[in-house]
Amino acid sequence: MRFTALVLLGACLQGCAQTTPHWDQQFGSATRNNLAAQVLDPRVSANQNPAVGIDGRAAKGAHDRYQRSYEQREPQAPTLVINAGSSR
Repeated sequence: MRFTALVLLGACLQGCAQTTPHWDQQFGSATRNNLAAQVLDPRVSANQNPAVGIDGRAAKGAHDRYQRSYEQREPQAPTLVINAGSSR
């Protein structure tokens, strides 16, 4: 009987075991791993060569067109449609 009581007491005390230090060690690791997976080239900040492929004038024109695409334009007045067709 005593042995059974001790076994039950031991089983109940296992629920009081502290597991948070293990969880605290892993806190944020998934976020750090996801962020690291999104970085294409971590050494890119050390690259001193300028970007190639488009000249400054073309880049400015493309940027200006992009910015103008968000300007609000005057709404056009609705057109008046008169239907003079016959009815059956």
